[in-house]
Amino acid sequence: MSQANRAPRGTVRLVMFDCDGVLFDSRQANILFYNELLRRLGRPPMTGVEVDYVHVHTAGESVAYLLRHQPPTPEAWQQAACALDYGPFIDHMSPEPTVHEALRGLKSRCRLAVCTNRTTTIGAVLAHHGLAGYFDLVVSAHDVPRPKPHPDELLRALEALGCPPEASLYVGDAAVDMEASLAAGVPFVAYRNPALEAAAHIDFLSQIAALIDASRH
Repeated sequence: MSQANRAPRGTVRLVMFDCDGVLFDSRQANILFYNELLRRLGRPPMTGVEVDYVHVHTAGESVAYLLRHQPPTPEAWQQAACALDYGPFIDHMSPEPTVHEALRGLKSRCRLAVCTNRTTTIGAVLAHHGLAGYFDLVVSAHDVPRPKPHPDELLRALEALGCPPEASLYVGDAAVDMEASLAAGVPFVAYRNPALEAAAHIDFLSQIAALIDASRH
């Protein structure tokens, strides 16, 4: 049995969350943002495969992937990137149902963190939707040497908050989340993705509290 499949041992002291696809349905926001960037560079909109890619990778990785066939000149890319602010697209992100209630309940029981492949936008996203106050720590791909699927973001959170991996949970919706969790030795909770190997599968964030209760027995 892999670590991803193992339940936490003892009291859960830390729950870590991915952002896109877990705290938020951000697919439409990402589609609008990257398609606008492509339009400014004279490129066609993303294909379905490209949409899936940008949903789970860093901005830098996503841009490199989208422009892999014919990169623009450095000057054209620099001008387009600097001129496009993600701020107006944050309104198109939809917080997951009952996210506030779930985080409020968890906050009284353990520490909470976000570990995301977003970079400079995560602070504004959480603040705009009123979620920033729930988290003891936010670790983005900008804060570590390697983004997910490497475990660096999770390891940074574990070290900063003084929590052993086996007393933690990581909630994610994609293969990169599962792989990062496995590499960090943290039990993985798959959110609305039954295809992932996980210690538990949930469809609502409110179900995390029951997982914490079960770990105590």
